Amino acid sequence: MNPKPIVAVVGRPNVGKSTFFNKVCGRRISIVKDVPGVTRDRIFADAEWCGYNFTLIDTGGIELKSADEMFGHILRQARIAIDTADVILFFVDGKEGLVASDYDAAGLLRGAKKPVKVVVNKLDNFETERCYDFYALGLGEPIPLSCEQGKGIGDLLDEVVKSFPRVEPGEDSDALKIALVGKPNAGKSSLVNRLLGFERVIVGDAPGTTRDAVDTPFEFDGKKYILIDTAGMRRRRSVEEESVESYGIMRSVAALRRADVVLTVMSADEEISQQDIRIAGLADGEGKCGLVIMNKWDLIEKDAFTIEKYERKLKADLAFMSYYKSVFVSAKTGLRIEKILKLCCEVYQNASRRVSTGTLNGVIADAVAMNEPPSRSGRRLKILYATQPETNPPKFVFFVNDENLVHFSYKRYLENELRKAFDFSGTPIRLIFNSRKEERIGL
Repeated sequence: MNPKPIVAVVGRPNVGKSTFFNKVCGRRISIVKDVPGVTRDRIFADAEWCGYNFTLIDTGGIELKSADEMFGHILRQARIAIDTADVILFFVDGKEGLVASDYDAAGLLRGAKKPVKVVVNKLDNFETERCYDFYALGLGEPIPLSCEQGKGIGDLLDEVVKSFPRVEPGEDSDALKIALVGKPNAGKSSLVNRLLGFERVIVGDAPGTTRDAVDTPFEFDGKKYILIDTAGMRRRRSVEEESVESYGIMRSVAALRRADVVLTVMSADEEISQQDIRIAGLADGEGKCGLVIMNKWDLIEKDAFTIEKYERKLKADLAFMSYYKSVFVSAKTGLRIEKILKLCCEVYQNASRRVSTGTLNGVIADAVAMNEPPSRSGRRLKILYATQPETNPPKFVFFVNDENLVHFSYKRYLENELRKAFDFSGTPIRLIFNSRKEERIGL
């Protein structure tokens, strides 16, 4: 799975960046207001155009020469977004025309050495002649746009996707990509080195040693793998937004997205924290299969019931992803390290499992017979049929008489029945309910 390209939207305040962001993403995410500095931090959302999936980043308005502390913070955020992006959209104001701060921002963007599209917004009557002045920025042909009226958005996105980096299939395209994520100092780099059998990644006791995702291809037992070591993810308030570590966290999230399997690494010698749970939730939210790795097991005083005690705690804290598979290891001594790659292959196989429509509907029919769907206001939910359109993670679409009759407890019941019938351990599964007329197929 290749990483989604990242598109950063930058420009001075009040040029329509957030309006564009909201139009493309299809929902109101950024606050749109005629007050400079409303969008202060980076805002992310996934978008799609003509079959291309990408991540759009909205940034605050940049004023390079302002002494205002707020604009200094916004500029630091924008620099991180620019460093991370594959394509940059530089928004300018077609009504107001070219101003000095546009030249300042253009100088910053030229230094980024990334594809930059100059977007001349607020051309409500599409007066393309107003674009001519912006050639002076030296960033190529300006693109006319009226975000408010939706004019030119499609043409702009056509230009954006043309600039996405080309991904050529390489010799490692069939390799299983395994990302390691977790808090700083959980032992991710030591775990990588133990799996590889040599010192490939710098290991240190200082949190934040690994700042970028580090890819290491290798082969074991005739199968190809790529290990992706990532920066430790601290709580947001523990990270200065302008720091190099903040940049690393953005890269960690991107690494998690392109992985096939995610190893959430926790320190067994520390209490499971809210940050551990949030990081595990990131993998779940991205639909990634994987393992929970309890590292530093050599530091724990153990008896015959120690693992059971830890498992009970994990089950309580990770109740939202009860499908997880755990393994208790020591990167230092090598304890149970040999199990990790085998389990990675197993959970990826589970995430790739496809169930035939006939078999699926047989399981659903049995589940409905054992536990009748709920009713609301005298109307009972009827499941007409189900199908599985996607894998990684497995996605099941249920066609029902009225999707509003689906109670979360019955959805959970159906998921549990699917998990009993098929081995989906280690992977999330997605259940979608769509309304369909009852005269179709009944279960």
